[in-house]
Amino acid sequence: MSLALSGTVDLDALAAALRSGRGMEAKADIAAAVARLGVSGASVVAVGDDCAAIPEGDGYLLFAIEGFMNAFVERDPWFAGWCGVMVNLSDIAAMGGRPIAVVDAVWANGEAGAAPVLEGLRDASARFGTPIVGGHSNLACDRGQLSVAVLGRARRLLTSFDAAPGDRLIAAVDLRGRYREPFDNWEAATDAPADRLRGDLELLPEIAEAGLSCAAKDISQAGVVGTAAMLAECSGVGVRIELDAVPRPDGVPLDRWLRSFPSFGYLIAAPSNHVDAILGRFHARGIAAADIGGITRGGRVEIASRGGVATVWDLAARPLIGCAPGPAS
Repeated sequence: MSLALSGTVDLDALAAALRSGRGMEAKADIAAAVARLGVSGASVVAVGDDCAAIPEGDGYLLFAIEGFMNAFVERDPWFAGWCGVMVNLSDIAAMGGRPIAVVDAVWANGEAGAAPVLEGLRDASARFGTPIVGGHSNLACDRGQLSVAVLGRARRLLTSFDAAPGDRLIAAVDLRGRYREPFDNWEAATDAPADRLRGDLELLPEIAEAGLSCAAKDISQAGVVGTAAMLAECSGVGVRIELDAVPRPDGVPLDRWLRSFPSFGYLIAAPSNHVDAILGRFHARGIAAADIGGITRGGRVEIASRGGVATVWDLAARPLIGCAPGPAS
C-alpha cells in the first residue's frame, strides 16, 4: 500500500475538482429533499446519518435504504444486486450496529432482466449471513432499477453527530481489491470468504461497545473528503485531512482515490488516546488504517499536504446536505 504522495499536489486545483465532482454534487442534492420533507439533524430521530436510529429498549433499531444509479444497474447488474446488500450492511456497521434483515425493490424488463440483479442479492445475502425477508418486484418496466433497505440493531451508537473538536480522524479501508471498471468502485468483497466479511463488519460495533469512539461514517460515493464533509456538517465542526496519510492502493492516482467508493471503508472520529487501540483492531485483520487528520472548530473542510492547505467546502457559508445539528424538535 502507499501512504504517501508521490509528488507535489496542486491543492487548490484538487479542492476545486472535489468540490465540483459528481460525488459531492450528488450529496448536495440531499439538502433539497431534506428541506422539502422538513427534517434535519434536529428532528426527534436525527436525519443525516447512515441510518435512522430509533430508540428501542436499551439500544436502537437501525433502518437504512439505498437506491442505485440506473447506469450502474444496467452495466453491472449482478454487482448492483451484491451492492444492494453490501452497502446497506456497511451503513449498519458505521453506526455500531449488526444487521437483522434485508428487503429489496427490483424493476426490470422481464424476468431475464431481473435475474442477475436477484442473483447478486442472493449471493451477497448468503456470504454476509443476512437474510432477505421480502420486497417488491415489477418485471414490466423499460429499464432495470434497484432499491434495497435493511434493518439492524445497535447497543451503543456511532453517529455523524458526535465528532468533537480535538478528535482525530481515522480512515480504515480494505485495500485488498481492485477497481470494478468503469466506475470508481474499489471492490474488495466478492472474492473474500464469508468469515472475513462478517468479522470485518463486526469491528465497528466492537469499537462502539468498547467506548473507543462515538462518531463514524462509512465512505460513500462522495469519497474520503466528501464523507468527512458530511460528518463535519452533522457534528457542527470542521475537519482537516492530511493527504499524505490517507491509505490508498499502490499505483492509484490520488485524485481518483479521493473520489472512490470502497467496498469496506470508514471514517472514525475519536479522542487521541484511543487512536492506537482503534488502529490495532483494523491492522489485526489486515485492513489499512491510519490517523489522517483532525476535527477542528468552525465549518471548513480542508485538505493539507506538506505545509499547504486548501478549503474544499466551507460549511458555515454553504451547507452540503442540510442536516446540521440544532435545537431538538
